Amino acid sequence: MARRMWRGLILLVLLLAQPALARENGVITAPHATSQALAAVTLLEARQVYGSVVVARRDEVAGLLSGADKALWHTRLKALPPLTPEAYTVMRIGDRLIVAGDDDRGILFGVGYMLRKGPAAPETHAAPQMAFRAHQIGYRFKNNSYDAFTLAMFEQQVRDLAVFGANGVQWIAPVSDDASASPLFTTAPLDMAIGVSGLMKTYGLDFDLYYPQMGDDYTKPATRAVELARFEDLVKRLPKVDALYIPGGDPGHTQPDVLFPLVAAEVAILHRYHPKATVWLSAQGFDKAQYERFYALLAKEPDWLTGVFFGPQSRDPLPVQRARIPARYKLIFYPDIAHTMHAQFPVPQWDPAFALTEGREPVNPQPRAQSHIVRHFAGDIDGFVTYSEGVNDDVNKMVWSQLGWHANTDSDAILADYGRYFLGDPGFAEALTALERNWDGPVAGNDGIEPTLALFEHMAPAHPDNWRFEMAWYRATYDAYVRRRVMAERVREAQAYAALRTGDMPAARLALAATDTADITALRTRLFELAGKLYSHIGLQLSVKLYGASAIERGANLDRVDVSLNDRVWLTRQMDEIEALKAPLQRSVRLKALAGGDVTPPGGFYDDLGDPGHEPHLVRGPGFASDPEMYESAIDGIADMTPDDGWRKAWVTYAETLYEVPITLRYDRLDPETAYRLKIVYAGEGYALPIRLTANGVVLRDFSERTSNPMTVELDVPQALTRHGELTLEWTRPDGLGGSGRGHQVAQVWLLPR
Repeated sequence: MARRMWRGLILLVLLLAQPALARENGVITAPHATSQALAAVTLLEARQVYGSVVVARRDEVAGLLSGADKALWHTRLKALPPLTPEAYTVMRIGDRLIVAGDDDRGILFGVGYMLRKGPAAPETHAAPQMAFRAHQIGYRFKNNSYDAFTLAMFEQQVRDLAVFGANGVQWIAPVSDDASASPLFTTAPLDMAIGVSGLMKTYGLDFDLYYPQMGDDYTKPATRAVELARFEDLVKRLPKVDALYIPGGDPGHTQPDVLFPLVAAEVAILHRYHPKATVWLSAQGFDKAQYERFYALLAKEPDWLTGVFFGPQSRDPLPVQRARIPARYKLIFYPDIAHTMHAQFPVPQWDPAFALTEGREPVNPQPRAQSHIVRHFAGDIDGFVTYSEGVNDDVNKMVWSQLGWHANTDSDAILADYGRYFLGDPGFAEALTALERNWDGPVAGNDGIEPTLALFEHMAPAHPDNWRFEMAWYRATYDAYVRRRVMAERVREAQAYAALRTGDMPAARLALAATDTADITALRTRLFELAGKLYSHIGLQLSVKLYGASAIERGANLDRVDVSLNDRVWLTRQMDEIEALKAPLQRSVRLKALAGGDVTPPGGFYDDLGDPGHEPHLVRGPGFASDPEMYESAIDGIADMTPDDGWRKAWVTYAETLYEVPITLRYDRLDPETAYRLKIVYAGEGYALPIRLTANGVVLRDFSERTSNPMTVELDVPQALTRHGELTLEWTRPDGLGGSGRGHQVAQVWLLPR
């Protein structure tokens, strides 16, 4: 609070006593600088930037110089491009540093450039490639940190985003698909929305409103009237609204024919209070028929609409939508930068051990992956608003912010700026890059994980109480902890199976019950210490019980720290059942089957789908490099259940594909003389979608829903289908459905000789 008051005092001094400030700290501004320009200067003061610095619009700089400096400025001014919105120039004239904005925002972004690069910032002129560069903020219970923020913390977040080139935030309206309140709220949701809207006005940046239509049926006049009244009550209270974003779904479920007239009525209300606000719609969640109706309504080119935003749960890929949307409308990307699985951009071939423990919303710096996504889609978009759930994706936000200026900016340079600005250490880039590499390939085989942790431990004394460092250190510690546990639990399971093959169940139980070594326990202790600091420093909720997270999948992966990474629970229950059998022969048969595991007989084939190293027959498709959203590619997924629930690891993992793309397994060099039988385990999340299986195009099992989870099905493959030595299996879901496109999931497949 004291710091916030001090910043406010500084801004007041800037407004009322510019010459005095210029003499004290060397920052020279124009006599009639706007409040937005002066707010940019406060960033310099906060970082204690000294020396002679001229901060002004380009057309004001000459009036702040004299003599040879003014003449040189006029000479160099002739070489600059024409004025461009948000552009800036940084140059040195004599002993002065000039930060010249083409407009007030340009001043802010020029100051940001200087702060990112430090006192030795190279001279530059920069203009943004993308006009829209914003990040979503949800002050809601579902969020992993923002619900614990104060207004002062949001102000610092806005300043940091602006330093890296963002020009707006998108605020989720107080009414969304969430609880009405969070136990961690520092103030009422409406009050915080008003406060942040006011902050954006102060800094001259965009405040965009994300407003899902949550009513049950807007064809009812009463429901529609309530919605319009609630909408007006909100927008008239907000000091500033620059854009309105309304999703068709996720959340919401309003049909296009109902949505369009409803939004038109809301726009009329919006423009009474914020006449320049733009308006954006998405087709998220629509099914095939609804998409066609959406396009038909767009073809009428309503003049109240500015454009379309493309986000998760979109049936039609972004290039398809760009081709179907009238050229007059802009297209903005709404990428999910927060999640690693069950998401728009799942981590490709992610080790299941990470998915089980660190989960869907971990600390996830992904400079390489996010840079690839930006560049892949840059040609089709006019900008972006990233979908985020808190601070876990902080690095990704800054990467996107900078790539919105120049999509080909090297990610290492962005990370160096990140380290320099937030830690005073550009070398932090190496540590962040190493974190992303920790997730490459199988966890047990990734020899870089331990050196990454050692690097963080070496750096730690230099960065006490820095939440960004603590957050990355937490991830490095978790990665190493998972790796060591995976290797230890594999040994225990192997020892248990070896004992079972000799019939020694007590020895098998003893092997499975072994405890973690001291080094693993020490890492676990470190995780809890860092989690406590992160909650204290930035409100990051890494546990439901300890820190009030809304759910485990909402970033609370500290609650998964002890999850089993082998089949200990399932094996123990199997042994319990065997020991309860009274007939020795029954016990012997069951024990032999248990000891055999998933070993296939000669001539048989096995795929543990969802485990990247054990699915040899899965047809992966194009993959992340050319298909970042995995529209045409197989996805390795993981269920909500865990081995501690009695599920085998092989049931927890599954393969899936999106919409009408089939899950495909392909076999070749089969024996033409052998008759084959399929054994399939269907397992995954709680979807109830019917799935059809074909073999070489012939239906083996027509659309059927899963009757249990997991569910085992056995089928004979007609020998005529394999007489040429090849077999292609395809699992599909019904055509035309909307939603996320997910839900047909297969966990295990055996192709066995009959």
